[in-house]
Amino acid sequence: MRWTLGIMLVLAACRNGAPSEFDGAAALGHVETQLSFGPRVSGTTEAREMGDWLDSLLRTHADTVVVQKWDHVTRRGDTLSLRNFIARFRPEDSPRILFLAHWDTRPTADGPASQNTALPVPGANDGASGVAVLLGIAEALRKVPPSVGVDLLFVDGEDYGIFPDQDVLLGSAYYAGSPLPGPKPLFAVLLDMVGDKDLQIYQEGNSMAGAPEVVSLVWNAARDLGYGDVFRRSTRHTLTDDHVPLLDAGFRAIDVIDFDYPSWHTPEDTGDKVSARSLQVVGDVMMGVVRTMTNDQ
Repeated sequence: MRWTLGIMLVLAACRNGAPSEFDGAAALGHVETQLSFGPRVSGTTEAREMGDWLDSLLRTHADTVVVQKWDHVTRRGDTLSLRNFIARFRPEDSPRILFLAHWDTRPTADGPASQNTALPVPGANDGASGVAVLLGIAEALRKVPPSVGVDLLFVDGEDYGIFPDQDVLLGSAYYAGSPLPGPKPLFAVLLDMVGDKDLQIYQEGNSMAGAPEVVSLVWNAARDLGYGDVFRRSTRHTLTDDHVPLLDAGFRAIDVIDFDYPSWHTPEDTGDKVSARSLQVVGDVMMGVVRTMTNDQ
């Protein structure tokens, strides 16, 4: 992979205060809209309404939208009707890149700091922030199309059950086992819990083991945009997240996540914990990655 002169000039302009392609304030609005549906627990009415909204919105931005539908029977015997949404830009082109986030929320607040495990998780940061960044990317790519193929994958059923392997990561596993026709993504970047006001993103362990060159690409883009204080060049956590089923299926996938979030899996994961500035930083970096890619790579 190489930086073209044009992209270097774009990044230099961003560092010098030129307007960004990505709109962090609009992304924060997308977080608020998601919260207005209530907890988006897979299989619930709230999740269905949120999914319908997401499907409709994506169709105004992308070249095409693919909906993956399937039923999952849990270990307790419940049947969940699940949906992944894939917004595609230049769907026939190669190379292509994949960004993903989960759009569901956790049914019970079982985080270490939770005071009430009977409540669901609102999912402002854990869920809505990643979705909001993907929607901001979609809006930017509608205005200025990419020079390569881009897929934005919104996965269902990430947070339903018990980690590490009981009724979780359902949407990413389904996608990994049911790839779309055409060129496979060159690499994938998962966005999870990227809206925390005190945003510090460390290099995740499974990402470093499975796709270190993709980690370098993303962290170099952050450095060149002046965000090296947010994207830290050290490893703090090794996580089971939606990138793991992709890594297991042979994708070069990484996790961009701030796991040091006190409200994780608690009822306090609310909109006041999320910052437009944090969404802006992550959105700028992802757009920087998109614009580094050329169709002769």
